[in-house]
Amino acid sequence: MGFIDVIKERAKSSIKTIVLPETEDMRTLEAADKILKEGIAKLVLVGNEEAVKKSAAEGGFDISGAQIVDPATSEKTQGYIDKLVELRQKKGMTPEQAKEILLNQYLYYGVMMVKMGDADGMVSGACHSTADTLRPCLQILKTKPGTKLVSAFFLIIVPDCEYGANGAFVFGDSGLNQNPNPEELAAIAASSAESFKLLVQEEPVVAMLSHSTKGSAKHADVDKVVEATKIAKEQNPDLALDGEFQLDAAIVPSVGASKAPGSPVAGKANVLIFPDLDAGNIGYKLAQRLAKAEAYGPITQGIAKPVNDLSRGCSADDIVGVVAITSVQCQAQD
Repeated sequence: MGFIDVIKERAKSSIKTIVLPETEDMRTLEAADKILKEGIAKLVLVGNEEAVKKSAAEGGFDISGAQIVDPATSEKTQGYIDKLVELRQKKGMTPEQAKEILLNQYLYYGVMMVKMGDADGMVSGACHSTADTLRPCLQILKTKPGTKLVSAFFLIIVPDCEYGANGAFVFGDSGLNQNPNPEELAAIAASSAESFKLLVQEEPVVAMLSHSTKGSAKHADVDKVVEATKIAKEQNPDLALDGEFQLDAAIVPSVGASKAPGSPVAGKANVLIFPDLDAGNIGYKLAQRLAKAEAYGPITQGIAKPVNDLSRGCSADDIVGVVAITSVQCQAQD
């Protein structure tokens, strides 16, 4: 079985309800058809029922097993309006503003469904930016207790690869935090290790990446990673974590042994923590396009309930995969 097939089977073991708010996008409807056929999750599609069914029929997609919720007619909308006003009243939210938002911005409506327990998680981003997807989450769901920072990672599965966990890696943060400071980088490392263990079901081995290995280069950028490594080790003494490493020293055993002899992580890493968003974003796209890796994400970590972003270049199959991953994250909250 391929990695995502294993995730799908895990999703099926305890079916969760996932909201897909981007019903104007045909990839969402195609993905819904596949998710329902495979029995991966229960689905809620947000939108005008007649319009959603018409679009699905035009695409040849069967979404009859999904619940379609129209904010304009749902009996639960008023409760969501009241709750949104309560949550955002310190920011000056009025009932009129809350109603306007929930009737017209389906991402907000989907997040309110998750907040109120009418769905377990949400997947969005096929036709919205990461900022648009995550803004309602941060405003309404907030961060998970004990988590310092919301961050994002990509689950990278490289075919025929002897590195990582049989080619499986977590790349963090590759989707959200532009230039994390040492404390934030340490928090990203801890969250990414936890996500790797949940999804790959193997022990995380975390490398803090840089253009330097163990002092081979001197620069403020290197200093940041060195400091982040120190903080992460202090806060997570039982975690296999080390740095700073160049990429080859982190994942290739022979290079790790040469450049960082004695390190328990060098040459064995499966969780790669990039120093900033430029490096993380470039790194995952290189793996995806040149190594033909499967890239699932950006998957968020640190939000109180699972809500995940999609790349706007995603396929329907990518959406199916992220829904399965989101379902497994929801199971972990039980």
